[in-house]
This record gives sequence, C-alpha cells and structure tokens, in this order.
Amino acid sequence: MLDCEIRQLSPNTMSLRRTLLGKFIWFLEDGDYELCDEQAVREFLAYLNTGHRQKGGRWGNEQLTRPLRPKSVRNYYSELAALFRYLIAEGVLTESPLEGINRPIVRQDQIQPFTADQIRALVAASKRTECPRRDEAIVLFLLDTGARASEVCSLRVADVDLSQRKCTVLGKGNKRRQVYFGPTTARAILKYLAEVPHNDDSPLFISLRGTRYCEGISRHGLGDMVGRLGKLARLQGVRCSPHTFRHTFAINFLRRGGNVFTLKELLGHTALYMVNRYVALAQADLEAQHRQYSPVEGIVGRAR
Repeated sequence: MLDCEIRQLSPNTMSLRRTLLGKFIWFLEDGDYELCDEQAVREFLAYLNTGHRQKGGRWGNEQLTRPLRPKSVRNYYSELAALFRYLIAEGVLTESPLEGINRPIVRQDQIQPFTADQIRALVAASKRTECPRRDEAIVLFLLDTGARASEVCSLRVADVDLSQRKCTVLGKGNKRRQVYFGPTTARAILKYLAEVPHNDDSPLFISLRGTRYCEGISRHGLGDMVGRLGKLARLQGVRCSPHTFRHTFAINFLRRGGNVFTLKELLGHTALYMVNRYVALAQADLEAQHRQYSPVEGIVGRAR
C-alpha cells in the first residue's frame, strides 16, 4: 500500500485494493493455510464463486448470500496479479502463484437502460423516502451527468458550481473532468443543500447511517439507496443500480443527437470501445422507431 501511495494511485483504487486483498488475507487465515501457493490461490478463486452458499455466508457474513458478479471475481484476480508482480519485483517471490491459473472470463452484460416511464417512477419514488430532498437530487444528478457511483460519492460541495450548472468529478486513474447538469437538477441540489449543514469541504451527498457526523454516502450506501428506490417504484425487468443511470444517460444523449466523441469525454472513457456499444444500441433503437413510424408504411402502405 505504501508503494501505491508513492505511485500516486487514486484513493478509489487504493480503497478497492485494500478491501480485496484484505478479503484474500481473511480467506488464508480462516482456512489455516500455511503457504500462499498456487493451490491456495485456486481455492480462493473458487471460493469467490461458492462462498455465498457456505454456512454463515461469504466472508463469514450471514447477509452475503448472493453470488459475486463475474466482473468482481475478475477484479480479485487482477489485484492478486498486481500483488504478486510487486512481490516478484521486490525479490520476495521468483514466480507468481497465478502463473498457471487462467484469467476469469467476464461476458459483456446486455446494456439495458431505464425507460422514460421507469425514470418518472424513480423520481416520484425518491420524493417518498426518508430523505426526499437528497434522494431526488441524487437520482437527477446520476441521470443528468452519467457519473460513476464512485465519482458521485467522492463529490464535495466545493466541486459543484450551481450557477454554471457544472461540477468537477474525480474519475478513474485520478483524472478530473467536468460534467454538466440542467436547471432541474441544479434546483434539486440547491433545495437539498438548503436543509443540510455544510461547508465547501463537506461531502455533497450525506449518508443517513454514517458512523461520523456529516459523513458522505458510500458506494455501498448509494447502491442500497437506488435498490430501495427501484422496489418503491416497483420496477421490473431492469437492474436498478447507479450504473444503469449511466447507461441511461449515454443512450439518451445519443438518441437526442449527441456527438459520440463528446459522450466519451463526458463519461470519462479513454477509448471509444464502450461508447461504441452505446452507439450500436442507439442505432438499433432508431431502426425500431423507423419501422414503427415509417411515413410510407403509415400513410401510403395502409391506403393500398
């Protein structure tokens, strides 16, 4: 972790690395492993896929009874690979225990954004929660900016310029970028800030269940909040998560004529690969719309 500090990795990267490697250490200690060899690593990677079925839940937490997402399993593999590369460079190991273990396969999730009706239902649901001002502001901000969950959680009040309707987020690789929002979102944030104590260095969105006064909402807390809103709004057929708002922003940006290169910058992507997936989905949507509303088929075709 000291090496990570020296290389100036982002706080989010370091937090994730500390958490994932901490789970690996827990597994080795809980299983009384004498050596961290290839067999131990294989059994750990297998545990990631089966631990939720064990008595007491994954990591000994009774609440963790759902399987990890394939992307999460791959993240563990990547962090272990980084750890072992470091140990080899430091002369602690001569070869990596991961050498003979294939990288987990992660198949692309189908991108499924919220529909217009689902968005309206989520906004309406946000007004009926324990903290309606905050929850409505979060929903509108996620939808209006396409920001990542980690970027939203790390926002400070000073990062937001309500008069210019823009803010600075800290993205992957410790890179900062500007994102923008409309007057409706700005008004929602202003109303929310009017009822919570804050200064420029305060987290923008406060946790309701934090252990410290005015503690910022965590990624886990944000995910739980969005999940609860989905249940309150009675959404079906779509995964209700902060990332779905990101998909929804991207698709609607393109549907309304937005430029693909501008979208790449707004989302904080370094390459067009992910953005091209949104383009393909938006084009399929346009094709479906044309088939449904073709003037020739609707006017001339019916007359024949």
